[in-house]
Amino acid sequence: MEDSELIKKVATGEVRLHQVEGLVDGDIDRATEIRRVALEQALGVSLENLGSSAIEMSITRARNVENAIGWTQIPTGIAGPIKVTGEYADGNYYLPMATTEGALLASVARGCSAISKSGGATARVLRSLMTRAPVMKVPDTDHAVQLKRWIEENFDKVAAAFKGDEPFVWLRELKIWIVGRNVFIRFLADPADAMGMNMISKGSRAACDFISEHNPYAILIATSGNLCVDKKPSAMNWIEGRGKTVQADVILPREIVQKMFKCTPEALSDVAYRKLYIGGAQAAAYGFNAHVANIIAALFIATGQDPAQVVESSMSMVTAEVTDEGDLYASITLPSLEVATLGGGTGLPTQLEAQNILGCSGPNTKDPGANAKKIAEIFAAAALAGELSLLGALAAGHLVTAHERLGRGNVTKE
Repeated sequence: MEDSELIKKVATGEVRLHQVEGLVDGDIDRATEIRRVALEQALGVSLENLGSSAIEMSITRARNVENAIGWTQIPTGIAGPIKVTGEYADGNYYLPMATTEGALLASVARGCSAISKSGGATARVLRSLMTRAPVMKVPDTDHAVQLKRWIEENFDKVAAAFKGDEPFVWLRELKIWIVGRNVFIRFLADPADAMGMNMISKGSRAACDFISEHNPYAILIATSGNLCVDKKPSAMNWIEGRGKTVQADVILPREIVQKMFKCTPEALSDVAYRKLYIGGAQAAAYGFNAHVANIIAALFIATGQDPAQVVESSMSMVTAEVTDEGDLYASITLPSLEVATLGGGTGLPTQLEAQNILGCSGPNTKDPGANAKKIAEIFAAAALAGELSLLGALAAGHLVTAHERLGRGNVTKE
């Protein structure tokens, strides 16, 4: 079959993504090119940079890296499509995932297929506020209580100082904790389509300067006092949330569970209960999930999110229960998914192209913040797909054999 014909068949879905190698005699370079061009045609996007081996270092100047020596290249693949119905996401989405773990994309793809055959996942952003929590020192408890009261009574003025000249950040809430002579102020702000740490840190510093100006006894010790909580697993983010608190769910008919995962809804639900909840509780884990970090990390790296924030972004709770009709209801809740379509690494050429695959890159000028919420809804559905596939593999006893087949292949060098 000519490449042009095969590209057309992949673009229209007549040939599935994972079937391409088998039609080109195992030539992965040729298969990679065919898949990429097929996606370009199907989605109407350019993936030129994803197909190149190097990127101009000048674009990282004063933005992404210091003391640069080059690029680390990570293979990027595609899973899906997955059908997602959200407030911001609505359609069938291919998932760009950057990883070195064999079998991961195949597993996520299976979950995507099961979800889509069941009518798709429903996803919603429940809350969208990024945080920074400076710590200020005061003389004693009386001054601490006095400072807390003053800040709360003057919220509007503090919010104005926080915003300054930034057009796309708004202070929505603040919460205050007193510990001895220390006053921790957790600012919760809406950063629109950016992840927001830089401008929220700037706003927090300006707000604290304003607070100190009117309360000279309060001294700013650190712009981040660790109650943010950034890049650390924590009960604070688990309960209060940070970034996007997002949820996705789906009902899988019994026949789809049996066909796709080779197990029953009862068996999959039992694995979820004993592995996620009993095992997770015994481990005192921040989250009850099977491998959400796998999916979130691969999506983060592909789309230019901050990979260190996988720590809190992958904390999640997964449920799986049999319905009265005998089908499988499954859900995932991620309390602190920290994503953006603007700023940081999201504007790098390959990462921008990966976002274009998802149809949500850069700022949304008509509805600021809508693009970041859309990508959050898609990521939540993707994580649910990965969870269902792994739980199904465990229930069916297929996990080891799948990794033996897909993750431990021999590499032959010419």
